[in-house]
Amino acid sequence: MKASVIDQRTEFELTKPIYESVKLTFDGVDGYDVYNPSIPFEWQGKRYIFGRVERRSEWARSWVRLFEQTGTDEWTLVPDSMIYQLEDPYVSKIAGQLVLGGTHVRYRQGKIDTFYGYFYKGTDIHDMYYYTTGPDYMKDIRLVELADGRIGVFSRPRNEEVRKQYGSESIVGFAIIERLEDLTAEVIENASYIPGLFDNDEWGGCNQAYLLDSGMIGVIGHKSYKWVDEQGELILTYMNFSFVFDPVMHEARDIKLIGTRSSYPSGPAKKPDLVDCAFTSGIEMRADGKADLYSGIGDCEAGRIVIDYPFEGYGSIVSL
Repeated sequence: MKASVIDQRTEFELTKPIYESVKLTFDGVDGYDVYNPSIPFEWQGKRYIFGRVERRSEWARSWVRLFEQTGTDEWTLVPDSMIYQLEDPYVSKIAGQLVLGGTHVRYRQGKIDTFYGYFYKGTDIHDMYYYTTGPDYMKDIRLVELADGRIGVFSRPRNEEVRKQYGSESIVGFAIIERLEDLTAEVIENASYIPGLFDNDEWGGCNQAYLLDSGMIGVIGHKSYKWVDEQGELILTYMNFSFVFDPVMHEARDIKLIGTRSSYPSGPAKKPDLVDCAFTSGIEMRADGKADLYSGIGDCEAGRIVIDYPFEGYGSIVSL
């Protein structure tokens, strides 16, 4: 019998080692929080990270900005860098180009009308080109270049129809396209369902995908659920999890938790219901064979923990 998400979490927090736990600092944006960043990445000899920039008291005004690494866990705003009207950035490297994605929220008369993924690409990090949009009401679309040069696409539909059909609030799908120009809302919407990732009333998605030298895809994502605390307050829990996807058999393997909010340093939350939120960014390999796992925490900060390599036994990471 499969353990409940609560039991999985309890076992993880009791048995899985966290070797280091720190917060990231972001300079050059006084008065603003930076959270839910991309993974760190190297581009033309420098190390960067994209971060979501927002005032603590606001939701409707969110930007994505570029930061350069100026210390081990210190990042500084790149002056005059592009300002993207996006939330929750992520990056991939496809066919020699950098691909930046994020969620764009469209408002109508001050209220959310819809949201969708925006995608930018280019070889000049200071001059990225917008090139396509994902489906309405879908976040967490991720891309990964495959060994043969084609591109894997992970989707994440979340709606009442999904709940009725699958029991979970969201699912993850997978499709393959030949080139970036083939990425369309229709392709993403029709991506084939990957079973076994979420139980009833859970939701989540892929946050970063990695090609492994075995031909499989290592996925770092988030798994979420709701619960009510002792004071009767609704809490939205977001946890870091991983799985290995076999694109030939179209199945997920080795699904497991790799981080929870308590894995990171304590700190504030943007709202009371987000005190247990660790919204995953992804991993970066270390020289010692372990992995740095990056995550937004509390929807107002970002952190890094050191964990064991989550794809052990399935190959080494080849590329983003």
